[in-house]
Amino acid sequence: MLHSSSDMYGASKILLITVLLLRDAGHEVYVVLSEEGLLAEAIRKEGVEVRIIRLGILRRKYFNPSGLLNRLQVIRNAHRELVKLAKEKQVMHLYSNTTAVLVGAWVARDLRIFHTWHIHEIIAQPRWLAWVLGKMVGRYANQVIVVSQAVKEFWNQIIPHKELTVVYNGIDYSSYIDAKPALRQEAPIPEGHLLIGMIGRISHWKGQGYFLDIAKKLTQANPNLAFVIAGDAFPGSEHLVTEMQQKIKALDLEKQVYALGFRTDVPEVLASLDVFVLPSILPDPLPTVILEAMASGKPVVATAHGGAREMVKDSQTGNLIPWDDAAKAAEIILPLIQKEELRMEMGNKARKRVLEHFSLEAFRRNMLDCFSKARRPKI
Repeated sequence: MLHSSSDMYGASKILLITVLLLRDAGHEVYVVLSEEGLLAEAIRKEGVEVRIIRLGILRRKYFNPSGLLNRLQVIRNAHRELVKLAKEKQVMHLYSNTTAVLVGAWVARDLRIFHTWHIHEIIAQPRWLAWVLGKMVGRYANQVIVVSQAVKEFWNQIIPHKELTVVYNGIDYSSYIDAKPALRQEAPIPEGHLLIGMIGRISHWKGQGYFLDIAKKLTQANPNLAFVIAGDAFPGSEHLVTEMQQKIKALDLEKQVYALGFRTDVPEVLASLDVFVLPSILPDPLPTVILEAMASGKPVVATAHGGAREMVKDSQTGNLIPWDDAAKAAEIILPLIQKEELRMEMGNKARKRVLEHFSLEAFRRNMLDCFSKARRPKI
């Protein structure tokens, strides 16, 4: 099993769950990551072997001639190491998690082993990258799993003749249901202020800047609000954190916004919120954090594209907002701020929906069904 990072954000959490369900089903599992980190620690803690091999993960910072040359060199080295490992362990099935992992395609082809590609992304920009990756998936994957109908519809435009199987993510929700709020003891949030927050990688498209624009509009309508942003940036993209901090200052929100950085206590952070917002400015495939917020009994406000449209029932479990109009978004959110009973009603419906439609049991069942289809490819 190959994965693109060793963090503990959405796709990594799903990988950990998948590793454990395969192990518990009797499979012998080996995980390869590019770096040490929280995910590697969590997998090893469960007794599953993890190897660290630089896989040549595709990131935006490599979208230049020298960067692409670097990726090719690293992928060539990774190919050699993975072929050696696969032969040593007599691997019969190779699984690539996210389209950022390319090397598995060529390893599976050269060793003639079954290759499953699990796609968590909608790559709206740059379009050429989506086209290249789509052609690779179409040619080198024996099975393709996608995390939402939105992801399926996107990739079907590029690889129309490939069967794509939708498997909705599911996680263990018990820690979110039972979590106690903790942020108000940590941060100096004024008494009586509602707390609105977002959690996610700080990136060009996750919408931290848009969240701040919305926060400014909301504080103009209601000054008794506080906002939290949890998450950090990919290594090498720390400038995005600096830019976010500069925008907080430019919007004069320094007393209202708390930037928490990466958190391991996500259930407690969510339990502290009154409203959760996911303001992605590009389509988010199936954000795990929305599942977590719903399980926490919070109304979810999300931009109206990607998998969020399949998760949030507009005006029932939360609200869908535009991804390019902060004033309109704030207008939609204001009733949630003004009416506690509406927040409670939507939060309760959100929890009920996530437990019924995005259960861990359904995810396990559907993933095991996909893995049961693995067969040695024909010559």
